[in-house]
Amino acid sequence: MCCLLFILVLIGPRAAVIVWWLFDPSRFSFTFNTIFWPLMGILLLPWTTLMYLAIFPYGLTGFQFWGLIGLGVLIDIIAYSGGGWGNRRRFPGFKN
Repeated sequence: MCCLLFILVLIGPRAAVIVWWLFDPSRFSFTFNTIFWPLMGILLLPWTTLMYLAIFPYGLTGFQFWGLIGLGVLIDIIAYSGGGWGNRRRFPGFKN
């Protein structure tokens, strides 16, 4: 788990999901029925996919489950929007 956190911090959630899949493929087969959803998750919502993989086998229900999934979605939105906000001055005519 320490190695997973190190990879997560240095490289990102996509690499962490791939490394987790290499070391524990049974969790992926338990969590997902097909390969389509994990691939789409890695490409589009990597933090949400990582959170889903972490909490699904424990059977959290209700507010706990959806609250943690919502946290993953929020981190994905922040990650995507942070680049646009940080580079807003590069666009000509943008008023701050």
